[in-house]
Amino acid sequence: MRVSIVTDHVPAYKERLAPMMGWVDTVPMGAVRGIGTVEILGAAGLLLPPLTGTAPALAILAALGFLVLQILATALHLSRGEVKETGLNVSLIALAGVAAWLATAW
Repeated sequence: MRVSIVTDHVPAYKERLAPMMGWVDTVPMGAVRGIGTVEILGAAGLLLPPLTGTAPALAILAALGFLVLQILATALHLSRGEVKETGLNVSLIALAGVAAWLATAW
């Protein structure tokens, strides 16, 4: 009996992600998973503090985290010569900045 390890399937995951995110072939799969985890935690950090009225600093940190994430994503796209793909990143940078500003208003 063979025990399958998650790393056995990494190429399959990359093949499925490649049509949506062409940069996954240049980034280790652990980093791709880490980015996804940061995005999910950031979304929770943006939504839960205003909804619960607790830990407002968490919303500010989440918004700033998204801001840094999108700046790094823009740099990655530019380093790959994907200038057309940076439009969405620039929009998300602006939205993250607005979210950080609004989080300070609570």
